[in-house]
Amino acid sequence: MIVGCGALGSVSASCLARAGVGRLRLVDRDVVELSNLQRQFLYDEDDVRAMKPKAVAAAEALSRANPSISIEPLVADVGPETVVDLVRGADLILDGTDNFETRFLLNEVSVRHGIPWIYAACLGGYGLTMNVLPGDTACLRCVMESAPPAGSVPTCDTAGILGPVVAVVAGLQSVEALKYLSGNVEAMSRDLVSVDAWAGSFTRLEVPRGGGRRRCETCDGLEFPYLSGRGSRSTVLCGRNSVQVMPEAGGTLDLGELAARLRSHPAGLEVETSRFLVRFRADELHVSVFPDGRAIVTGTKDPAAARGVYARYVGA
Repeated sequence: MIVGCGALGSVSASCLARAGVGRLRLVDRDVVELSNLQRQFLYDEDDVRAMKPKAVAAAEALSRANPSISIEPLVADVGPETVVDLVRGADLILDGTDNFETRFLLNEVSVRHGIPWIYAACLGGYGLTMNVLPGDTACLRCVMESAPPAGSVPTCDTAGILGPVVAVVAGLQSVEALKYLSGNVEAMSRDLVSVDAWAGSFTRLEVPRGGGRRRCETCDGLEFPYLSGRGSRSTVLCGRNSVQVMPEAGGTLDLGELAARLRSHPAGLEVETSRFLVRFRADELHVSVFPDGRAIVTGTKDPAAARGVYARYVGA
C-alpha cells in the first residue's frame, strides 16, 4: 500500500508497477493540481482539467504501463477511523505523505499490526528514508518522540522541493520495498539514510530501538495515541495553501444533489462537477467536495475559515 500519491508516492508507485509488483493499493485524498506537475511525474494537464483524484489518475497511468498487475485506487483520507481497514491485506506500507500526523499514525498501525513500512520525506534539496520492521528495527518514534510544534519547521510552502530529489529518495524507498517483497529482508537497511541532492552526498545514521537513550512509547510501551484519535479533524496541506476538512459523521454524499443545491444558491456560486468531486468557489475560496464528505478548501491556511465555509455551503 502506498499512502499518498504526490511527489514521492507517484514515483515509488511507478517504480514498483514497472518492476512487476503484483498488487498495488494507492491511497490519496487529493486531486491533481497544476502546481503538482513540477515534481509529480505520473500526471499531466489533462488530469488537472478532468479534476481527477491522484489515486485514480495514478492507477490509470500505471495500468497503461503494466496492465498485467492489479492496481486498487482509493480516494480516501488516512485517519484513525480508516487506517486499519485501509491497510488490511497489505504486506508493506510505503510513505508518500506530507505531514507528521499521518506518519505517526502509519508508524503506530505498523507496530501494532506487524506490517513493515518505509518512511520517506523530502524538503528543499534534502531527503530522508528509513525502514521500519516491527520487532527488528527502530520505529519513527524512536527517532523523534513527537511531532514538532506547528510552525517550528520549514514546509513545502516555505522551502519548496527540488524536483529531482524526489526521484532519488523514491528510488531508495523502492529498492528497499523490492528487497522486502522479494524475500531479501536481511539485505534491507537498518539505518536512517539522509540525502543532500544539491551537494550530492549521502549520510547513514544508525538508529537503535528506543533511540538508545530512552524507552520508546510505541515499540516498548505499545502506546498508540494517534490510532486512538489524537489528531485534528482539519489538516493544513503542505505546499497547497489549503485545508482539508473532515465531516464529524461518516457516510456517502450525493454529489449530484449537492451540485444542484449549490447552483441554486442565491450567491450565484461557480460550480464544476466530475464523477469524482464537486468543486465550487465561495468567499474567495475554492472548495472541492468528495463523496465521503471530505472537502479541500484552497485559498486559506486557517482551519477555522475552512470549517466555516464548509458549514455554510456543504453542511454541518
